[in-house]
Amino acid sequence: MKTYTFNVFNNYAAEGVVQALKEYNKENAAPIIVCVGSDLVVGDSLGPLVGTFLRQRNAGAYIYGTLNQPITSKEVEYVKRYLKQLHPKSMVIAVDAAVGETGDVGLIKTVDKGLKPGLGVDKNLSEIGDVSIVGVVAVKSFKNYQLFNLTRLSLIYRMAETIAKAIADYTDFYRGENLPQKNAI
Repeated sequence: MKTYTFNVFNNYAAEGVVQALKEYNKENAAPIIVCVGSDLVVGDSLGPLVGTFLRQRNAGAYIYGTLNQPITSKEVEYVKRYLKQLHPKSMVIAVDAAVGETGDVGLIKTVDKGLKPGLGVDKNLSEIGDVSIVGVVAVKSFKNYQLFNLTRLSLIYRMAETIAKAIADYTDFYRGENLPQKNAI
């Protein structure tokens, strides 16, 4: 398993994420983006905010999960089955918020495997994606759900901008016959 970590305040974080995504995509498959989270909790809004920014940028990929149509952890199993039917050969990039150690807040982590949404609030749900991008938005504690409500929106926003820029730059790589020029759902 390959993991790369980038500080959101590093001006080259987006470029680092792009390079990691290129390395992970050995099959050269068209990417599908699944942004997991909720618009009801600030700390959990990273995924839907990334999806919204990607739509605004007209990123060249199918994008699932926005502020207007979030994909919560409860819907992940359904979305997984749907994607297998609709995009069987595509690489699924899953985006979500995460909790971590004190020094991890503000880090963007990419991993060449899927993610398990809901771990930060002690849910045991199935994994989604072939590749994951998570933003560490709060310190892990026994009060994770409360901390998600106390997360700084400015941090979430900056992370979402950085991740969306990286994904949009990455999907520009695949524009053409494999992907639509407009967003899917």
